[in-house]
Amino acid sequence: MRYSTILMAALVSLVPAAALAHPHIFVEARLEVVAGKDGSVEELRNVWRFDEVFSSSVVMDFDKNTDLKLEPNELAEVGKTVKQSLADYDYYMNLTIDGKNVTVQKPDIIHVDYKDGQLLMFFAVKPVEKMPLKGRLSFGVYDPTLYTSIDFPTDNELAIVGDGFKACKHQVVRPDADQVISQNKQSLTDAFFNDPTGTNMSKLFATRLEVTC
Repeated sequence: MRYSTILMAALVSLVPAAALAHPHIFVEARLEVVAGKDGSVEELRNVWRFDEVFSSSVVMDFDKNTDLKLEPNELAEVGKTVKQSLADYDYYMNLTIDGKNVTVQKPDIIHVDYKDGQLLMFFAVKPVEKMPLKGRLSFGVYDPTLYTSIDFPTDNELAIVGDGFKACKHQVVRPDADQVISQNKQSLTDAFFNDPTGTNMSKLFATRLEVTC
């Protein structure tokens, strides 16, 4: 089955289920959680750097003038496509407050660049509902289909910004896959590993920033 490369990360319904058992796209990410003056989460700033293989396939798909690079208008088209496509996946954001899931608004724009053979995306999203800096908050970025691997190279790539966090404690949690599987044997069935689409179990494996205020 053929699919447009940039849609692979979002329109996973076009991908055979068996292909979803392991990542095909690799992203190095940075997430900054920004506190607002009103004592709640103002926005979440994302930076994604895609692997060279996927990046080159995007160039092939969007390089309309075939000059082997992406012009500003072509980069803008990539950003527009991703903005539309990832809406159904909440832009891979995984937010909770006291265990309750919080969705995000569409970003105003997804900025795209192409440097040194790699595609970069920059965008900010805001929570749909207010997230006061009280209680237990969790912030992560993950693809629920497991088709895209989103990695934070160091703990510093998950950051809190703003005076509102001064009274809070925070830590980066990197779950051990073997331990997650052992603790969730009844939930993580063979069906999940063959096709995790439509479940939220993949977040158990995702790196996240936990904040307690």
